Amino acid sequence: MAGVVGLTIATAGVASAMPVAAKPAAANCTDVDVVVARGTAEPGILGVIVGDPIYFALQRAMTGRTTSAYRVNYPADLNEPVSVQAGNRDLVDHVVAQANACPQQRFVIVGYSQGTNVVANSVGVSSDGALVGGPIAATLPAWVEPKVSALLMFGPPIRAAGRGITGPYAGRTWEFCAAGDPVCQAWGINPFAHLSYIAHTPEAASFAADR
Repeated sequence: MAGVVGLTIATAGVASAMPVAAKPAAANCTDVDVVVARGTAEPGILGVIVGDPIYFALQRAMTGRTTSAYRVNYPADLNEPVSVQAGNRDLVDHVVAQANACPQQRFVIVGYSQGTNVVANSVGVSSDGALVGGPIAATLPAWVEPKVSALLMFGPPIRAAGRGITGPYAGRTWEFCAAGDPVCQAWGINPFAHLSYIAHTPEAASFAADR
């Protein structure tokens, strides 16, 4: 789907609509905008392995707050660094547009696999040299940083390259690498571990809700 997918969510935590919105229009000014960069070739609206499950886990964890969701518009393929840099630019463009349009809105930014490289680049941590990574193309400006409540990172390739989120976002980052996952562990030998992250979405959602 070439357009931007937005989910408008009722306070009760049930998806009321799944409209396709054209850029650059901002979404409704919900309390929390959940921005998701899916993994390589991951199907689903936000991603069946992490994106969709974490979004609904966040809805349950943030009862009483309105939420919206944004699927980062990028190829999520193996054409690097074009793919990850496209996601990097789109994520930054979206969050900046939303922050301008909705000054009270807060953000939870989620990445899975290649999507974590998109997130890392967007907060100034280069994924260049990591699996499905590339140089930084854009970064969130300093004035947006206080509006980002949490970064949720599932199976990040930069971890296998000896890197992690540093700087002002470090204290609000939840990162998980499943045992044996070869994408985020230099000596991982279990590719099925990379598909196991749905089990950890409630934990990640609780972390974000606390912030």
